Amino acid sequence: MAHRARWNPANAYLLVQRLARRLLVISILAWPFLATALPPATDLAADAVRMREQRVPLLVLFSRDGCVWCERARQQFLDPMAADPANASRMLIRQINIDRRTATADFSGQPTTHADFARGHKITLTPTLLLLGPDGSELAEPIVGVRLPEYYGTYIERAVDAGLARLRKETP
Repeated sequence: MAHRARWNPANAYLLVQRLARRLLVISILAWPFLATALPPATDLAADAVRMREQRVPLLVLFSRDGCVWCERARQQFLDPMAADPANASRMLIRQINIDRRTATADFSGQPTTHADFARGHKITLTPTLLLLGPDGSELAEPIVGVRLPEYYGTYIERAVDAGLARLRKETP
């Protein structure tokens, strides 16, 4: 005759505790893979409409495959900025891979690719950050490379502040 274990509240509690610990470990290990990636530029004309409505600039990360400094800039600075709800009222953020032929629309709605758009802006070094207005014009000096990583976030904030001031001064 088979022996049946009785239901015991103490055993159930221990089982739930073990399950909770396992889920916590899994979520900690999976966090880097669940983090929000920067959205790629897919339709800059649509972004321009939103930029005009909200009176915000577009911060574009120009990167390339295999660029360690691009990954560092994205993971340590730009991903957290994109995930912060407070930044939604300050800027849009997009990524363009200069070595890919990913289809996109430029600010006038014309079809182009990431590589051609980058070439049109004379981007050759990565990472490069551009702060653009709704017409595609540069609103601040480009940030090329991750110079002095301890100040990189400050460089970005200053560029965004300068771009916002210029954009909001130009549009009543």
